[in-house]
Amino acid sequence: MFYFRKSIRPPCSIRTAWLSKPVCTAAGSLAVIVTRLSAFTLALIVLTISTATAQSALTLGGAEQLALADDPAIGALQARTLAMQDMAVADGQLPDPKLRTGLYNLPLDDFDISREPTTQLRLGIMQAFPRGDTLRYKQQQTEWLAKSEQANTEVSRRKLVRNIRSSFLELYYQLQAEQVVNETRELFAQLVDITRAHYATGRVSQQDVLRASLELSRLDDRTTRIRNEADKGRAALMKWIGDAASLPLAGDFPELPALPARTAIESALPEHPVILLETAKLEASNRKIRIAREQYKPGWSAGLEYRKRFGDNPGGDDRADMMAAMLTVDLPLFPKQRQDRRLSASIRLAESAQLARDDKLRELQQMLATDYANWQRLGERAALYESQLLRTSAANAQASLNAYQSGVTEFTTLMRARITDLDVRLDELRLRVDRASAQASLLYLAGETR
Repeated sequence: MFYFRKSIRPPCSIRTAWLSKPVCTAAGSLAVIVTRLSAFTLALIVLTISTATAQSALTLGGAEQLALADDPAIGALQARTLAMQDMAVADGQLPDPKLRTGLYNLPLDDFDISREPTTQLRLGIMQAFPRGDTLRYKQQQTEWLAKSEQANTEVSRRKLVRNIRSSFLELYYQLQAEQVVNETRELFAQLVDITRAHYATGRVSQQDVLRASLELSRLDDRTTRIRNEADKGRAALMKWIGDAASLPLAGDFPELPALPARTAIESALPEHPVILLETAKLEASNRKIRIAREQYKPGWSAGLEYRKRFGDNPGGDDRADMMAAMLTVDLPLFPKQRQDRRLSASIRLAESAQLARDDKLRELQQMLATDYANWQRLGERAALYESQLLRTSAANAQASLNAYQSGVTEFTTLMRARITDLDVRLDELRLRVDRASAQASLLYLAGETR
C-alpha cells in the first residue's frame, strides 16, 4: 500500500452525488440519508467510508515502501555506483594523444625562415602506452569499487528497512500501551468512586481514598510519558516517510516476513551485502597489487612528426620536407625506493582488507547468535504470558475486587492486584514488540523483504 506524503485525504472528505456535506459529519445526517436512500446505496456509502478509513491507517508495509521510494541516502549511493561504473570505462582507455608543433632553428639576426636549411616547422603527434597491463587492471580495480558501492547501497537499504521496522514497532507499542493504561484508568476511576462510597459509610479509612486518588494520578502521569514517547517515535518515522508518520497506525499487530531457519541464515552470511562490500574492496586491493607489479615493466610512447622546410637548395630546387618517427621508453632501473615500496604497500593494504572482511563476517555471526537467542527466549516468555500470566493476573485482580467489595481484603491488596495486572499486560505487549524487533534484526541478516 503506497501513501503520498502531502496528498492523503481524511475519510471525512468523501462526498457523494446526493450529498452536499461529508457523509461522516454527524449521526443526524446519517439518519436523514437512511430515510432517503435505498439499502443498496447506503451499503455502497458505508463500504466507501470503510475503505477510506482503512487506507488512512499507516501499515508497516506502507511505511517501508514510502521510505524506500524516497530515501536520499540510498539515492546518493546509487549515484555513486553509476559514477564509479563510468569511471571504470574511462580508466581502461589510453591517455589522450599529444599534438606537438613548433618552429625550430629560426635565425635571430633577421628571422628569415628561408635562409638556413635547418629551419623547420614541425607538426607531430605522440601517444603514450602505460606499463604492461596497467590499464586493464586499473579498469578492473574501479569496477570492483563500483561493486562495493552497489553492495553498500544494498546494506543501506537493509538498514533502512530494519530501522523502519524497529521504529514502527516501538510506536505501535506506545500507542497500544496508552490504550491499556486508559482501560486501567477507567477501572481505577470506578475504584475511587467505590472507595469514597465506602468511606462515607465508614467501611474504609481516608487513607484508602487518598491512595486510590494517588494511583489514579500516577496513571495519568504514565499516560503522559507514553504519549511523549509516541511523539518521539512519530518524529523518528517522519525522517523517512514525511507527513505520513502523523497517520494513525493500523490496529493489528505489525506482520513481518517469515523468518528462515537459522542454518539457512548462517549459510547465507558470506553473501550478505556487508561481506560483499568487503570482498569488493579486497578484490580492488588485489588489482592494485597487480598494478604495482606492472610498474616493473617499461612504459613507452610513440610519435610521428612532419617537418616542413623553407627556401631553395643551391641548385634552385625546393628543399625537401622531412619526417621523424620517435619511440620513448621508461627504464625502471632503480625500483628499490619506488616500485618495491609501492608493491609492499599494496600487499599490506590487501592483507588489511582481508582481515577487515573476516572481522565483518565474525560480527555478523555474533549478531546472528545474539538476535536468534533473543528471538527464541522472547518467544518462550511470550508463550508463558499468553498461556498463564495474563489469565492469572486478570483473575487475581477480579478476585481482589470482589473480596474488597465484600470487606474480606484490604484496599492495599486490591491496588497491588490491579497494578500487577496492568504491569503484566504491558509486559506481554513489550515482549511481543521486542520479539518482532529481534525478528527484524534477523531479517536484516537474512535479507528477507516484502
